[in-house]
Amino acid sequence: MSVFLLIMVPAVVFCSGSGLAKAEPIVIRIGYPGLGVDNRPFAYGGIAAIAHAERYIEKEFENDQHIKVEWTLFRGAGPAVNEAFASGQLDFSAGLGDLPAIVHRSNGIKTKWLAQSDVHTPIFLAVRKGVEVNRIEDLVGRKIAQFRGTNLQLAADRVLAAHGLTEKNIKFINLDFAGSVAALLSGNIDGAFGGVEVLELKRRGIIDIPYDTKDDKPEFSRAAGLYVTEEFEAKHPELVQRVVNAYVRAARWGADEANREALNDVYAKSGIPAQSFREYFSGQKLADRLNPLIDDFVIERYRDQARRALDYGLLRRPVEIESWIDRRYLERALAEQHLETYWPRSKADGTKLTEAAASAGSKAQ
Repeated sequence: MSVFLLIMVPAVVFCSGSGLAKAEPIVIRIGYPGLGVDNRPFAYGGIAAIAHAERYIEKEFENDQHIKVEWTLFRGAGPAVNEAFASGQLDFSAGLGDLPAIVHRSNGIKTKWLAQSDVHTPIFLAVRKGVEVNRIEDLVGRKIAQFRGTNLQLAADRVLAAHGLTEKNIKFINLDFAGSVAALLSGNIDGAFGGVEVLELKRRGIIDIPYDTKDDKPEFSRAAGLYVTEEFEAKHPELVQRVVNAYVRAARWGADEANREALNDVYAKSGIPAQSFREYFSGQKLADRLNPLIDDFVIERYRDQARRALDYGLLRRPVEIESWIDRRYLERALAEQHLETYWPRSKADGTKLTEAAASAGSKAQ
């Protein structure tokens, strides 16, 4: 017995002092480009906002005591996320718009593009009551707010170009979304290009919306994605897979037409009324908007954004798109959750190759 104890005690001490007893703590740092109304800590509008508000990624790791998920929501939107990426403060960005993502790649920030957060995201032209703007051509000489450096910028520029205008024809003022709303309310600007933020002002009779991209060409819309740093992916590929798994579960829930009203309520945590989101998504299938796939349409949109950004002097160097994409994690998540055909896939011009199983037999409300 004495000999047995002499053998076992060192073994117990060895095991308790080894990495088997306590894993190294890991913090998964995720950035989101935006905040809710009055700096509320909730995002809105895409898959990333669902994953954040409903804690899908936190739930994935709730039994892993050594892993912590940490979200940071940036008032400065995409440019602020890029600064955090550059300084090594983030591992992921969820919901980062197409233009700021292309900018950080051009600047040498090494990330992998894992999935989309939203596609076909519309923009709205909001103008104050009494301002005689009934079409895009009427913007000449007007003072219009636009959030520069975000995916709104080039989307608006494409709309202008289609109507024979450029930024030089308009007095653009660089304001974030909250600043644009405040400037519209105070009468300091004639109008603003924006998103769902302006719809409550329309409902209250403060503004008109003479134009939006929902019924216009698909290429006038915006997009945002999910990205991970190459450094984190190389160190923790298994954690990247689990993040993507949770992200796809959030996307699956959001794209289900049965959850349309519940989705509006989730986004309303941001302080923007649920009624605004009803209008925001009206006439569109949720699976078309909340689609994580990086298909030919998405790739062509990013190629076009990269070309335009380079022409406008927003990039240091050209951006090659295909080598940026890493579909392995998304494809595995889709296969394991039997969702390979859940979302539609589109050709480069926006024509659908497949319809979504998510919305089979249902209609957008």
